[in-house]
Amino acid sequence: MFAVYAKEPNPSDPMAALVLGEMPEPVIEEGWLRVRVTHASLNRHDVFTLRGLVDEKPVPYPMILGNDGAGLLDDGTPVVIYPVMGSDDWKADETIDPNWHIFSELVPGTMADYVAVPKRNALLIPEGLSTLHASLLGTAWLTAYRSLFTKARLMPGQTVLVQGASGGMSTAMIQLARAAGIQVWVTTRNDKGAELAEKLGANRIFHHGEKLPGRVDAVVDNAGTATWEHSLKSAKRGGVVVINGIVSGHMAETNLVPIFVEQLDVRGTIMGTLDEMHDMMRFIIANNITPEVGSVVPMTEAREAIGDMVEGRTHGKTVFTR
Repeated sequence: MFAVYAKEPNPSDPMAALVLGEMPEPVIEEGWLRVRVTHASLNRHDVFTLRGLVDEKPVPYPMILGNDGAGLLDDGTPVVIYPVMGSDDWKADETIDPNWHIFSELVPGTMADYVAVPKRNALLIPEGLSTLHASLLGTAWLTAYRSLFTKARLMPGQTVLVQGASGGMSTAMIQLARAAGIQVWVTTRNDKGAELAEKLGANRIFHHGEKLPGRVDAVVDNAGTATWEHSLKSAKRGGVVVINGIVSGHMAETNLVPIFVEQLDVRGTIMGTLDEMHDMMRFIIANNITPEVGSVVPMTEAREAIGDMVEGRTHGKTVFTR
């Protein structure tokens, strides 16, 4: 079958690890289903897989890329893939399971003609949500939803600062927060990001690192190193800082004084639970949200789009079709 995969990790030249070609079809074990992929979205995680930087999990290369996707079961039923897997007997928050993982880490990902998924991970696409938009929800959108409502616990009328304006995670947070009646401030490095944030409904737009006119109830930081100091300075006394990504790097010096003096609540988060996935889809449908799609590209032409992500040129989510 056709697949987009990493033949081996290459930390210095991730594009050299990328292959578009043939891979074996998945073996469907008991309790799993085969999904014929029609749409698969691109995530920063795919670049990490090409570089070989996926936590400390022993990724078995060659590895098919793709955490998110949607498609059809063998009987024609349209499904969206919930990406989090783990222990069969784990009954609590899936993201806390010590054995948790997602597609394209221990099992092949979604950028292929077919992908094997556990039965509980194949969710019926609800009425009111297209296959295209369902395919991009599992990673960036699910993490954004959990960041805003489970971790930051934001309420209508409060203000959130989103570090970054144009990536898949940032556009998701802008759209979700605005639909919930939350004031959205964003930072950006360029005019294109500012234009996109304004189009999606951001209330205030600031240059990267700019001092804000006031401090906010919560900051959600997907950038990491480049924005961490600004994030801590921007949260009000008793506020929340949520870190959910490391686009600009994972090492950052931290002044501990404001954390305890200002009683900041610093929280990390990643992905979301199965219940949050269902809640998010209902929220999107109820609020008539159309998730921002930057580009739709045939999977056979994925190389250029992946290169754009490596170079930081993506705006909104990229979806590959098959």
